[in-house]
Amino acid sequence: MYYDGELGGTVISVRIPKELKEKLENLNVNVSEIVRGFLEEYVEEVEMKRLEERLKRLRIRLAGKVDPTIIAELVREDRAKR
Repeated sequence: MYYDGELGGTVISVRIPKELKEKLENLNVNVSEIVRGFLEEYVEEVEMKRLEERLKRLRIRLAGKVDPTIIAELVREDRAKR
């Protein structure tokens, strides 16, 4: 995912302790950039976990019907596209 910084995105609010906010300011941390990056990574992790579960269910349904090497190739292709 890529965020180009243009207006039109959605704004979210997070309440944090005052001390943490002060530390972030003292360190000149771009909180928006950091949070955006963490959220993008989190979404990717959740999507991958869901894909794993779908693949597990599919593997059970197709057990003995499809060559496992073909499934492995399809998974590699899907990962390479990301």
